[in-house]
Amino acid sequence: MTHPELTLSSEVKNVTGVGSARAKMFASRSIRTVEDLLYYAPFRYEDRCQMISVHDLRPGQTATIFVKVLSCGLVRTRRGKFIYDLSAGDASGVQPGGLIRCIWFNASYLERSKTFRAGQHVFFYGKAERDAYGTGNLVITQPRFEILVDSVPRASNSLEIGRITPIYEAIGPLSPVVIRRLVWAALENIGDRIPECLPPSIIRRRNLPDRAGALRQMHFPPPDTPLDALASFRTPAQQRMIFEEFFAIGVAMALKRRQLKWLPGIAVEINDRVREAIKRFLPFHPTAAQKRVLKEIVDDMRSSHPMSRLLQGDVGSGKTLVALEAAVVAIENGSQVAIMAPTEVLATQHYLYCKRLLSPLGYQPALLTGSQSAREKLQIKNLLKSGIIPLVVGTHALIEQDVEFARLALAIVDEQHRFGVVQRQNLVRKGPAPHVLVMTATPIPRTYALAAYGDLDISIINEMPPGRTPVLTRVLSESDRARTLNFIRSRILAGEQAYVICPLVEESDKLNLRPAIRIHEHLAKDVFPELRVGLLHGRLPGEEKESVMERFKTGEIQVLVSTTVVEVGVDVPNATVMLIEHAERFGLAQLHQLRGRIGRGAAKSYCFLMSGGDAGEDANERLRALADTQDGFRIAELDFQLRGPGEFLGTRQSGIPAFRIANLLRDRDILEQARREAFEFVERGASADELDDFTRQLQARWPGRYSLARLG
Repeated sequence: MTHPELTLSSEVKNVTGVGSARAKMFASRSIRTVEDLLYYAPFRYEDRCQMISVHDLRPGQTATIFVKVLSCGLVRTRRGKFIYDLSAGDASGVQPGGLIRCIWFNASYLERSKTFRAGQHVFFYGKAERDAYGTGNLVITQPRFEILVDSVPRASNSLEIGRITPIYEAIGPLSPVVIRRLVWAALENIGDRIPECLPPSIIRRRNLPDRAGALRQMHFPPPDTPLDALASFRTPAQQRMIFEEFFAIGVAMALKRRQLKWLPGIAVEINDRVREAIKRFLPFHPTAAQKRVLKEIVDDMRSSHPMSRLLQGDVGSGKTLVALEAAVVAIENGSQVAIMAPTEVLATQHYLYCKRLLSPLGYQPALLTGSQSAREKLQIKNLLKSGIIPLVVGTHALIEQDVEFARLALAIVDEQHRFGVVQRQNLVRKGPAPHVLVMTATPIPRTYALAAYGDLDISIINEMPPGRTPVLTRVLSESDRARTLNFIRSRILAGEQAYVICPLVEESDKLNLRPAIRIHEHLAKDVFPELRVGLLHGRLPGEEKESVMERFKTGEIQVLVSTTVVEVGVDVPNATVMLIEHAERFGLAQLHQLRGRIGRGAAKSYCFLMSGGDAGEDANERLRALADTQDGFRIAELDFQLRGPGEFLGTRQSGIPAFRIANLLRDRDILEQARREAFEFVERGASADELDDFTRQLQARWPGRYSLARLG
């Protein structure tokens, strides 16, 4: 029986079996409508078309079995470890009487939560082996399981057996069984009221299944669907749903780019005066890659439409210098430039760098941060508004409502992934239509860049300036500590400097990590009492942070204990050694950024990755991979694969959409296809009516996800 009132936009509580209580549980995963529920895809599938009885199960076979729990509980081994031991009998009805044992190591939580009890009917999935100790002939170790909440299911008209069964990630008390039944109910309730959302021309050209059929088959595949295709999300139904998500975000980005091309921008002129100004401030001869990228940027700025470009490159490749060249072009054309950095430490470093390089040209840059006094900030804001300050470097303070520019022509956002998209847009709105240059010192994998920055043109500096020394990187354990500290002392006594990086500022009840404050005290009093040891972290007042960094740059501080506030933008060529505590706690890309703080001079440099005592072999293998290469782009790809899209750079900050079905690692080939189709659709392929229809649909269906594309 269908529900005439139920549509995709209906609240999920209106689905049979959901109600208000379960709707609140679904809301914790942003599932609020029927559409949200139907886009909650299974994460794997089990072939229960032919139920294997325990009697027919063979050692080495991986299968799903249906059993009745006979006994269960926690047992202690002779060595004092605990094993959760469950015995079960075949309940499939095919060959009753077969016995099997399931065990879990270190799983006292199963006992505490009373997960199993005698008499339950359970599906177990895993690899069977011969049982040398238990009462059954076979044992499955650490099996996946699904407990039936009702009586024993029958193959006819069942969602549990006799079919390829979708397995969902549980949502609190909503088990995979419950979610499966609620998704089935939603599909039954909505009937044929699932409208198509992709443009007809795209469906025809890509030969895609219709949306309604694809949704049904994604959740409940036909019995002849290959299990390996389902597992890799490569059935026609799954691919259609993945393509749909990527195509939608692609169209949003294409529309945003097209809109930028329509906006009137501030076109700059390049003449002898501008060229001479750039030559006067350059500290060294730029590399071929820097020249190429500067040309791409300047060509954009000469256009009558605003530039929107991402500049990325490896650590120390000279991105900031290229950005300042672009800034000189804007200033020499009578305009203003704003550089926004995510931390006060980085903003201060940029400010000092700008001041040193631009002073020969007579420019007086300014610094605007939240820690400055109200009087200082007011003075700078007045000078910006009057146009007297040509270049300002700042933090989030730049996007405060009362900050105004006389003629902002270039907005530079450094370390974009640490800002939200809204913050970038707020800076852009400080001018009529300024050119935008987004910079990142973390090389971005191509797949990630297409999804997060698909609306930007991309420039890559793929060449290092001459004189950069490769950093020797070693993975160490606690037993190497004394020898490492003695080595650091020897380098300091030779006139060099060192960093000691810590993951935390203070002690944590939850994490057994060595914090910066305690390490600083230990090094200063017990290890290096004859040396000058400084401390830097994000909680210090702005003036104190600036003072510590200046004392380290001048050599007054010999060993700097710091958190990751020095990750980017800090340039102390005399620092040749870095010890990173609990290195396994950091991502590879972040470790590479930290390592980039050394090796900036001619002397040989050393980075020591100290692994914590509880770090596993996988963590140490990651660290060894970092030690084997200096290539930031290769490291970024590896980090992306290991940590996944959700953690790489932090998707909430970078602005990358939270895809519901698509996966950037698994589906990169579909992403590229969908993006090409989307840009072709917007720029040339769509009729006016078709594009308007799809644009309105995007705004109506996902206003939060696509509003930043400024559609329409």
